[in-house]
Amino acid sequence: MSEKRRDNKGRILKDGESQRNNGTYDYRYTDVHKKRRSVYAKTLTELRRKEASVQRDLADGIDYAAGEITVAELVDRYINLKRGLKQNSMRAYSSAINRIHADPFGQKMIKSVKLSDAKTWFVALHDSGIKQNTIGVLQSVIRPAFEMAVDDDMIRKNPFKFKLSDVIPNDAYVRSALSKPQQEKYLNFIRDYGHDNYYDDIVILLGTGLRVSELYGLTRSDIDFDRRCVRITHQLCRTAEKPYFITPPKTKSGIRCVPMTDSVYMAFRRVVQSRVAPKVELLVDGYSGFLFLDKAGMPKVAMHLENYMRCMQRKYIQLFGNTLPRVTPHVLRHTFCTNAQQAGLDVKSLQYLMGHSNASVTLDVYTHSDYDSVEKAFGLVAANL
Repeated sequence: MSEKRRDNKGRILKDGESQRNNGTYDYRYTDVHKKRRSVYAKTLTELRRKEASVQRDLADGIDYAAGEITVAELVDRYINLKRGLKQNSMRAYSSAINRIHADPFGQKMIKSVKLSDAKTWFVALHDSGIKQNTIGVLQSVIRPAFEMAVDDDMIRKNPFKFKLSDVIPNDAYVRSALSKPQQEKYLNFIRDYGHDNYYDDIVILLGTGLRVSELYGLTRSDIDFDRRCVRITHQLCRTAEKPYFITPPKTKSGIRCVPMTDSVYMAFRRVVQSRVAPKVELLVDGYSGFLFLDKAGMPKVAMHLENYMRCMQRKYIQLFGNTLPRVTPHVLRHTFCTNAQQAGLDVKSLQYLMGHSNASVTLDVYTHSDYDSVEKAFGLVAANL
């Protein structure tokens, strides 16, 4: 009978175990792919804990070695398998991926990440000043990546399968719709103190609920003055990497026709009449003749209006104090939706006009009721209750 192998303390070593010259230990095994693997530890006790984990994973078909890739490597593998992402989605994902690579958490082995680790990381990000919405984008990338690791038998459980609001408070900026007096005050201010001819842009957004990228994607052929409607089939975008490009609306439901009010009709008339055709019309992904141009004769993009409105907000505060809420292009969309809802437009029609794929978004996010509007609506139905 052969003598049993022992370590330098006289302890009997099991099959696959050995002690190295420097006093550390290793355990050799065959993985689920029939490849020879090793795990290492400073002590025999620690090694046997790892052995037990390896054996448990092998029994369940888990690829222990694959679990040694880092969080950042796993996310890269997941993103490389994604196809058909829109430009804006890819830009948001890229920011999240860069953050994961730069963060020490991204260098952790995926097999070592526990539920408490994932929650602790998100809490630390929030404590450092990162908003819940940004962390939500991170989770939208990292959660399915870990789910892929579960499906590939790299790990047992997905540590990111939890509700973000359970650990991070909702600190998103709450948009408030402008009241009728506020709308009138703001439009008068833009008309009297504004510059660079953005008044009609704002009137149209307030009267149609269009996304600003949809507005600036409009060409003359998208405007039907006879039927008094606007056809939305695309949007014009720009990024630092790509100056101009056309994308479909945010959702399939975004392809729609939006009717014009009298004020919107007149605003579009003024835009068409005052448009100075450039010497060469810019062609973007098959579209040209964009209605809204900047001083240089180039198509406007969302950034133009956002910067303009920030500048005007500062001017308003200097002249009249902080007597109006913050107004952005999206607040104008929010206000249109709220106006239409309070005027009695049914939810399905409102959902269509907003280009939402789900009516709950229309009601929960973009409408805003106060007691006066509720009291008025209640009065109309009270007699039938």
